[in-house]
Amino acid sequence: MRIAVVGAGPAGLFSTLALARRGHRVTVVDRDPGPPRSGRWHRRAVMQFEQAHTFRRQVIDALAAELPDVLGELRAAGAVIARDGAGGAVGLLCSRATFDRVLWNCAAREPGVDMVTGNVDRVIVADGRAAGVTAGATSHSADLVVDASGRDSRFTRALRPPASSRPCGAAYVSRQYRLRPGTAAPAATTPFGTVLAFPRYWALAYLHDNAMFSVTLVHDGTDDRLRRLRHPELFETAVQRIPQLADWVDPARCRALSPPLPGGRLVNSYRGQLDSTGRPALVGLISVGDAVCTTTPLAGRGVALALLQARAMVGALDAHGSDIASATMAFDTWCETTIRPWYEDHCYADAARMRRWSGQDVDLGARLPSDLIVAAAGADAELAAVVAPYASMDALPASLEAGEPRARARYASGWRPAPPPGPTRDELIAVVSGVSRTPVSA
Repeated sequence: MRIAVVGAGPAGLFSTLALARRGHRVTVVDRDPGPPRSGRWHRRAVMQFEQAHTFRRQVIDALAAELPDVLGELRAAGAVIARDGAGGAVGLLCSRATFDRVLWNCAAREPGVDMVTGNVDRVIVADGRAAGVTAGATSHSADLVVDASGRDSRFTRALRPPASSRPCGAAYVSRQYRLRPGTAAPAATTPFGTVLAFPRYWALAYLHDNAMFSVTLVHDGTDDRLRRLRHPELFETAVQRIPQLADWVDPARCRALSPPLPGGRLVNSYRGQLDSTGRPALVGLISVGDAVCTTTPLAGRGVALALLQARAMVGALDAHGSDIASATMAFDTWCETTIRPWYEDHCYADAARMRRWSGQDVDLGARLPSDLIVAAAGADAELAAVVAPYASMDALPASLEAGEPRARARYASGWRPAPPPGPTRDELIAVVSGVSRTPVSA
């Protein structure tokens, strides 16, 4: 088949390579001209490109199964496989820029792939089905159009069912650093880095490739004073007040690679492929990746969910051949059972977290959200065994139902997760407002 893939992010590039290696002719259209031969890649219209990323084990599994040479090139470019205490792979330590650069370069030299710079403005429809795309004055004919252009895809908006969406209730600011020669990262709380869940904000340090790491502060976005964290001196002051992060940003240990980069307008979203009759909204058009589902970045599931989708889409096309309508319906059924539960899980958990971040206590009159069950597992070995498959994405969110009563009993007893040492949200606001000149509470 001739296939037009719109969007050269992780889902689009993975799909492109997998499809091309099955003998399809693939044209990739993206508004960005691609990475420079050297130097930093400032990718257009990708807000999260220089933000902190986690690449879960599912990303490694997808690459190892479909594109083992690409996984090898990522490791050669500096990406590191993170392992748990038993030596099992849990994820890939890599920046988004390195990840995309390697996949882009692999796609650009793959036989059967054409990389085109352009902004797709519409799908060509002929005889009631997708027949290609237009980018400005240029048309690209295709038997199948794959929309991998992200959540805000405009050129397919009128051709697909409406999306379901809920706010994540989070805004963040992140800064990239590189360790100085001869130094090492401080001790971390997870194989990916340090994750600190304060009662009304989060603070994170994620390890990447080539001695790079990111530090991120996440808040609910309701107080404009916290937006001042985008100023370098205030960001550094705030991070230095958090004991478990202060060593990370010690100037003797590292140097900053970027200014503090804000992120917002975060939503959980889900949009299927089918119309109200259960048929493809437009035969010959399949959406994948963020164009189907986005979830709160606090959980770090985005690229994993995108590549799981890409593998399933390619598998559906393998199974149904030229019957694209049947492949689309099979893929949509898979997404409904495998991807949508993660969207619903994060909608519920984020709504509950937003209430707690506004100052309310745990609502014991409602079903406990997944993040509270996971937190309780940190103090309960029996509950931890229930939570582990969910945390590693080896089981869907419904698997937590078995542990919810036990977690509920723990919260009902008055137990709450002990906050890490560091400033409260109000003290953090005081720091960035230039008010605090005394040590914050431990």
